[in-house]
Amino acid sequence: MNEKKSRNTDKNKAKAGSFDIRSDTLPDHIAKRALTSGHFPYTEKMKRKPYEKQLRALQIELVRMLASVKKNGERVVIVLEGRDAAGKGGAINRLTAHLNPRSAHVVALTKPTETEQGQFYFQRYLSEMPTRGQIAIFDRSWYNRGAVEPVFGFCTPQETLHFLAETPNVEAMLARDNIRLIKIFLTIGREMQMKRLHARWHDPLARWKLSDIDFKAIEKWDDYSHAYDAMLAATDTQDAPWTIIRANDKRRARLEVIRHILLSLDYEGKDAKALDTADAQIVLNAQTYLTDGGEPET
Repeated sequence: MNEKKSRNTDKNKAKAGSFDIRSDTLPDHIAKRALTSGHFPYTEKMKRKPYEKQLRALQIELVRMLASVKKNGERVVIVLEGRDAAGKGGAINRLTAHLNPRSAHVVALTKPTETEQGQFYFQRYLSEMPTRGQIAIFDRSWYNRGAVEPVFGFCTPQETLHFLAETPNVEAMLARDNIRLIKIFLTIGREMQMKRLHARWHDPLARWKLSDIDFKAIEKWDDYSHAYDAMLAATDTQDAPWTIIRANDKRRARLEVIRHILLSLDYEGKDAKALDTADAQIVLNAQTYLTDGGEPET
């Protein structure tokens, strides 16, 4: 992690001491900083009407894209990774809302069984690769070994290093077999993560989303940051590049996830006007993100 990112982390860490996910109220200093935390560039959330208008146009494009994938027998893999509470589930819900589940399915694997633990690490993920005319969307993926597992000691340092060295080879193999691989990483500021985890705890319909790992996400923020930096640096390749989306505003993030997927693929009937262009303030390539965190100088 570069010096500037470390300074920002230290400032945030100092302000996190009073945070308790079970507290009835969220501390004011966290609530006030949440949206702009992590140097998110917007001071207001996107309004509902323009969001819904853009979302509908992009979802129509998704239907066209899937029809083209089916017609031409293509295979597409979308990997969605990110920090805890970054909005992966919400983005996937909007992505798949109007797609035929027979042709676009979500892969969200539970922890490996004893048998799977003894297999080739990538084996259970490779078995989920799509057949011709299908899209597979991974809600977390083989990249568990890049961050969650090493941060919590679920694998050895040697296993993580081996994973980081071999992942580009595995993904290059998929590319050579004409599987189109799109990798997206959602990042949020620390205070925004606190706010969202706090909201989940106090929402009886959302509390189920919290795991033991989520409860420790805040205190392990720095460990995750180091792990994510190493993961992105080692696995951002020409065959399978990473795209980082700053996701403090869920609406903007959802639109950019869908937009990036559509801009990454060639398909029949593509409407460039509906797609528009990516929001360069929140959509970054891995090199930019790792060089300066995508953050302006303070």
